[in-house]
Amino acid sequence: MMKGISLQELAAKIEANRDLKHDYLAQTATLNLDVQEDGMVRLNAPDHVPMPILGTAHNQIGARLEIPPKYYNRMLKEQPKLLADNVNTWFKSESEKRMVRTLGGDVRAFLSDRYQRVENEEIAEVVLPILADIPDVRIVSCEVTERRLYIQAVSPRLQREVKKGDVVQAGVAISNSEIGLGSSSAAAMFWRCWCDNGAITEDVFRKYHVGKRIEDNAELWADDTKKADDKAILLKFRDMVKAAVNEERFLARIEKLQVLAGLMVKGDPALAVEILAKKVGASEAEQGGILRSLISGGDLSAWGLLNAVTHQAHTARSYDRAVEFEAAGGSLVELTRKEWAEVLEAA
Repeated sequence: MMKGISLQELAAKIEANRDLKHDYLAQTATLNLDVQEDGMVRLNAPDHVPMPILGTAHNQIGARLEIPPKYYNRMLKEQPKLLADNVNTWFKSESEKRMVRTLGGDVRAFLSDRYQRVENEEIAEVVLPILADIPDVRIVSCEVTERRLYIQAVSPRLQREVKKGDVVQAGVAISNSEIGLGSSSAAAMFWRCWCDNGAITEDVFRKYHVGKRIEDNAELWADDTKKADDKAILLKFRDMVKAAVNEERFLARIEKLQVLAGLMVKGDPALAVEILAKKVGASEAEQGGILRSLISGGDLSAWGLLNAVTHQAHTARSYDRAVEFEAAGGSLVELTRKEWAEVLEAA
């Protein structure tokens, strides 16, 4: 897995971002896209200077207006004035209240007025003390990307062998998105020690950011209201982080992994990887990486295939993609015997 940044750097990054955030509600009829002299498309809003729009916000604007992504991106690149005309027409003809989230003056998200903001600093303030109370806990990776906060930790005191000499440890993977890209989650994870690979398995807690409708900007920034709304989520999150490193749950996962270690490839390994790559959504280039990892690992079992998938987290194009490979590998634990047979017996 990519190491990301240190815990101290994570804290500094979260704190710096806290001071750069600003959110507001607006009727889309009062918003418009404008093409600047430099050719960049910016968002104009009342009482704001033109704001650059980040990729996720562009995607969300297009999705809300039902503009196909391929066409939206083509207009953005080749005909930005046409894009602005399209978006502005729909903003005005079908006006609605939306939440605009900014960071350092850049528009980072375009969301519903029911979006419940659970901030990265809130998650960190709940999670880090809990992790500190776990004996010998080790933070193996953490990062804040444009898309998400990630914290991954393992408990060396809770470990078992999947097969002789192949030790895994219990862990937890925590993530949160402030820009509408999924839920806040605390998921169980197992960590393969000899190659520093993680696999994210069951979600013990997942909370989507949907709350009550926010009526105005005063309510948006009312700290007492927000804290009351967030309290139940954060308390539940605290409990589920503890549950992620539960010994009984961990031992049940070990039994499943030991079964996988005994299921051997009986057909063509390359074809097995091809089928597996489709199941986990890997590209053709990533499929080649999985095959190389399988060969270099020398373990032609279902367990070996799972680890070939998670090993791509070391070379993924981004931290976000690395975590997706960990989750993809973890999902393979729950494949049925029939589904594994399709992979292992491919010829």
